[in-house]
Amino acid sequence: MGSLGAILKHPDDFYPLLKLKIAARHAEKQIPSEPHWAFCYSMLHKVSRSFGLVIQQLGPQLRDAVCIFYLVLRALDTVEDDTSISTEVKVPILMAFHRHIYDNDWHFSCGTKEYKVLMDEFHHVSNAFLDLGSGYKEAIEDITMRMGAGMAKFICKEVETIDDYDEYCHYVAGLVGLGLSKLFHASGAEDLATDSLSNSMGLFLQKTNIIRDYLEDINEIPKSRMFWPRQIWSKYVDKLEDLKYEENSGKAVQCLNDMVTNALLHVEDCLKYMSDLRDPAIFRFCAIPQIVSIGTLALCYNNIQVFRGVVKMRRGLTAKVIDRTNTMSDVYGAFFDFSCMLKSKVDNNDPNATKTLSRLEAIQKICKNSGALTTKRKSYIIENESGYNSTLIVILFIILAILYAYLSSNLPNSL
Repeated sequence: MGSLGAILKHPDDFYPLLKLKIAARHAEKQIPSEPHWAFCYSMLHKVSRSFGLVIQQLGPQLRDAVCIFYLVLRALDTVEDDTSISTEVKVPILMAFHRHIYDNDWHFSCGTKEYKVLMDEFHHVSNAFLDLGSGYKEAIEDITMRMGAGMAKFICKEVETIDDYDEYCHYVAGLVGLGLSKLFHASGAEDLATDSLSNSMGLFLQKTNIIRDYLEDINEIPKSRMFWPRQIWSKYVDKLEDLKYEENSGKAVQCLNDMVTNALLHVEDCLKYMSDLRDPAIFRFCAIPQIVSIGTLALCYNNIQVFRGVVKMRRGLTAKVIDRTNTMSDVYGAFFDFSCMLKSKVDNNDPNATKTLSRLEAIQKICKNSGALTTKRKSYIIENESGYNSTLIVILFIILAILYAYLSSNLPNSL
């Protein structure tokens, strides 16, 4: 759950956090008994708890396919991310990974913590992959092959231009969007989305992560990882690592804002993709990460802390997004709120202010024209309007804590 201080500051976070905690415990009890599937679902919750929760509501066959798709690509990404592996060793593994998933004797030790366990015990993932239907296996193999080749290409290539940046993000995330669209279609629940819209869904998430993770990537040991395109950062500093130094704070924030403005290009496609979805579970699966992404960009924009530490949405706000996101109207409302938050931070003296404002206004126009922005909806921006005094907040917290303890103790009986 969120910290006590955060809950006292945002008491309306508690109920969504409570529901999320109970859902997590419920998901843990749904782990299959077969050893290879038990490993896969347990690992999924370890490497991405929120993702693991969201996919639980998918239909059984699609849920299994998405779980394995995620773990295969997470393993592939672990190989790419490990900067201690020499290029001579790494590139052939990336290129052949789509074949390794058929080999339940294959494993490769790399990564750290839970990712090392995933790689060491990869035969469980291979066994589960082999259980999937042919349509699912073909989609996963195809995307893994294309992604591995793209990753191998960028092991030996710098991200110089914005076109390079888009190409890299396509390989590591846009292809995920294409793959998921194929899996949704193979399940019979959705029409096959266009590659362009599917690609944008991945690029928006990946660019947000690249922006947010600047400091972690630039400080990577033994070798920095550099994904911000030279075409953007060279307008502000001589070397990408210069952005983290205090004397370059002004230029760093301008460069950051330039990167956020670039990411906003994909929002209109993302909204179109989500509006075309029919299955409620698939819709939530797709929509929740997209809302978290626009919320993260709103926090990162014009924020020097991106170059000093970790900037991300608090757990209570993420829990609210998970709790509130059920229809396309909820998506339009969230995107409108977070784009308003971002817009309020735009400095007219910023070199990209005009471009940023233009993109935000285009997003807001789509949200307004949807008819979803009613006065009855809950806003993500005005969170402290209730006027609770500190005593009432503490009393509320105690009552909710007792409720949580009661529900937790009775959870096994309710499942």
